[in-house]
Amino acid sequence: MRTRRLIALAAAVSGVTLAATLTGCSSGGGQPSNVIEVDTNQCGGPWSVPGPGWHTLQISNQGTEAAEIDLVDPANGAVYAEIENTGPGTVNPLTINFGSGKYALLCLFDDFDPMQGSVVTVSGHATGTSAILPVTYNDLLPLSKAYQAREAAALKVLATETATLAVAVRGGNLETARRDWLTAHLQYETLGDAYDAFGNFDTEIDGRADATGVSSPQWTGFFRLEYGLWHGQPLPSLVPVADTLNSDVDQLVVWWKTQQVPFDDIGRRAHEVIENALEFQLTGHDDYGSGTTLASTVAAISASRVLLALLNPVLAPRYPALPSVYTGLDRLQSLLEKEKLPNGWWVPESALSPSAREAIDAACGQVLQELAPIASITEARNTLNDF
Repeated sequence: MRTRRLIALAAAVSGVTLAATLTGCSSGGGQPSNVIEVDTNQCGGPWSVPGPGWHTLQISNQGTEAAEIDLVDPANGAVYAEIENTGPGTVNPLTINFGSGKYALLCLFDDFDPMQGSVVTVSGHATGTSAILPVTYNDLLPLSKAYQAREAAALKVLATETATLAVAVRGGNLETARRDWLTAHLQYETLGDAYDAFGNFDTEIDGRADATGVSSPQWTGFFRLEYGLWHGQPLPSLVPVADTLNSDVDQLVVWWKTQQVPFDDIGRRAHEVIENALEFQLTGHDDYGSGTTLASTVAAISASRVLLALLNPVLAPRYPALPSVYTGLDRLQSLLEKEKLPNGWWVPESALSPSAREAIDAACGQVLQELAPIASITEARNTLNDF
């Protein structure tokens, strides 16, 4: 996982595609380099590369602690590449396109202050991988607070919608209950809840039947209600399901007020909400009868856009490919919205034409590739200036 994030970081700043970077890393990119030993007393001895171009540094952790090893610009601490969580006694490759300039290793061992190693100069006038100025905790603190407040407001809207949904189910009007279900569920899907943002509440509110089966009384939430509304279950039998859903959302509203969004989650979720949609929505896995998983994918795009807007102040000067992220999201959303029906419902994923499915899957894969570097770029980092 961390090797992939290193590769994504290099791809982001060098202007090459992730696939091209993977090829460069697997081949070693040219002449082999020294094995550089690091430990808690020193961040490597003297090392060198023959000149500009793709080269691999073999980093050997001789310490007794895990470490993050960054290749940095010694003038300002900007990061060219990183290896995180390298364990004691391991050797890890670090491959980048060296340009002309100065380089140094920065070692961050657990429970030790950062150490910078010797400065290496690559001569000439060649352009290589660019370095990214670290994003600091101070940079991300206001973004975390803003996201927490934004989600709090959106959760209040959700609570109103689930209350309306519960009333509709209690009133016995199936068509109204179905439409109110879709409104509330799409609101939930815009919240960027992928990968445990809401802890156990997500299982209660939007949990799948994979572990319990559709007949289990332990299965609750939106999908349980969807299954009943589209599988002919009597509305009176679904009143407790709708009431429990509304109660769980009300509790989530209260709980969320006490939470602080982890800094790294903001950048990670911009990618993960789309990855989640690819795995569960665009495969039809999460269709329990309504046929609205394409609509849920559009909601995930909205969640990603919210996160990207928050991150824009730190991303814009660090990620040259950021405009292509928005272009990719626009293309994916446009393809999905072609499948929206005049009556407000959607073509089910299972009913997509082969050409539409192929175009949607390709657009989703492309935008995921473009989103991938953001988590690494926006990772909060300690620098020498912090100590």
